[in-house]
Amino acid sequence: MENTVREFLETLLRDLRNIDYVKPEDIPNIALYMDQVTTFMDEQLAASKRYEDDKILTKTMINNYAKNNLLPPPEKKKYSREHVLTLLFIYYFKNILSISDIQSILNPITDRYFGNRDGFNMQDIYNEVFALEQEESQKLLKDLGKKYVIANSTFNDFPEEDHELLHAFSFICQLSYDVYIKKMIIEKLIDDLNHIKTAQSEE
Repeated sequence: MENTVREFLETLLRDLRNIDYVKPEDIPNIALYMDQVTTFMDEQLAASKRYEDDKILTKTMINNYAKNNLLPPPEKKKYSREHVLTLLFIYYFKNILSISDIQSILNPITDRYFGNRDGFNMQDIYNEVFALEQEESQKLLKDLGKKYVIANSTFNDFPEEDHELLHAFSFICQLSYDVYIKKMIIEKLIDDLNHIKTAQSEE
């Protein structure tokens, strides 16, 4: 934690570039069998693995998503580009949300746009959301830089040999609080959407 803020941000920027989102044009324009889907996802999202042996997506996961109505069924055991895009949304959501919460926000989207041939489809949804990625990454870096500086200014009265540990702990606490608050906001938004859907079904 004794690196300069500039070095810290440069490292973060490099890591963020490695975890670049999967672009729609990178997805094969042909239907894929399950083995091909898992291989594609593993290759494209390899940089997001924490450990080398981590699995991005398995056959069991895909089957569970289908059973939980998160993923529309394949056509003749083949998965379209829209299936892959839906799996990408699930992959990003599942790290912070429960399956039921993912259902609440994703099912209305797939119901309206999956396989839509007469207007907007899942690729349009994906493009719209991830067009914000670059701008949001820059905002994120600035925010992380501020938190990093604040963390390094804490615990000044504690023993110097403990500063690196305590600064890291302080930084982790700040980031954890940020995630905690955003998760609460996401869950409230989902609950509000569920209330609206319930009210509409009762009309």
